[in-house]
Amino acid sequence: MEDSELLPDSCELCPRRCGANRRGGQRGACGADGTLVVARAALHFWEEPPISGEAGSGTVFFANCPLHCVYCQNAVIAAGQAGVPATVDRVAQMCVELREQGALNINFVTPTHYAPQAREAVRRAREMGMDLPIVWNTSGYETAEAVRANTGTVDVYLTDFKYASRDLAMRYSKAPDYPEVALAALDEMVAQVGEPRYDEVGGEPRMVRGVVVRHLMLPGALEDSKRVVRLLHERFGSAVRLSLMNQYTPVLADAAEAGDAWAAHVLKRFPELAQRVPDSEYEELLDYADDLGVQDYFWQEGGAAEESFIPPFDLTGVQ
Repeated sequence: MEDSELLPDSCELCPRRCGANRRGGQRGACGADGTLVVARAALHFWEEPPISGEAGSGTVFFANCPLHCVYCQNAVIAAGQAGVPATVDRVAQMCVELREQGALNINFVTPTHYAPQAREAVRRAREMGMDLPIVWNTSGYETAEAVRANTGTVDVYLTDFKYASRDLAMRYSKAPDYPEVALAALDEMVAQVGEPRYDEVGGEPRMVRGVVVRHLMLPGALEDSKRVVRLLHERFGSAVRLSLMNQYTPVLADAAEAGDAWAAHVLKRFPELAQRVPDSEYEELLDYADDLGVQDYFWQEGGAAEESFIPPFDLTGVQ
């Protein structure tokens, strides 16, 4: 079977449901056609502690993205500007190689639009002896059907919950349905993998089942962040672990300063995105979570909002 035959001829893999004939090579709303494209496969040390640990998460970065947030921190791969074609067999081999490097898990970043190929790569890797937990690292913009299709493949969901506001979701991602779609997907994730479970590797806890929900604070959006925290806490309690992030990096401002006309155009429409999130607002969000009774969540401190947290998409581990 050709790899592209794993893809639909009328694509509904993501909530955009664009209907592209991906099997026939047509590009979808995500920017991907029938070819699997990978930009990096390497140990990654900047995920949450039970995902990365000291050994590192075996991270495979896929190119293109269904959501296309205007502030994307990984815009070069989300726009398909980095990466090379890779076969399903090669991705399976990447998983085996990452295990040999001591990875705690295999971490697929933005795999939604390649989901059938990604699942097949896991199946083949397991046939070769790869026995690590599979982490599905997603924007949260998933259909419930797509999440159900991951049953038996995915062990841990590392998912975003970006917005509680339809207006904000429309403003930055042209996805006004994001809040309800992401919530329905999250319901399925929790039902599928259950509450967080851990084992121990090298004296450190490693998450082997469960859901981590990330929320990245955006400039000027403190009240929406509070709504996200309340919603997730009231709906899921300890069934998920929250990760409240202050690492927003105004990459658009740097690009505009370097002469990027598109970045300058975006900042003209959304000037707030040229700013970092003030430490005082982040502390207010953490205090809010504490007051709600949220326990055992992840937070960031120090220089989290640095571009050093964005890895180089230089084809490491791909070719």
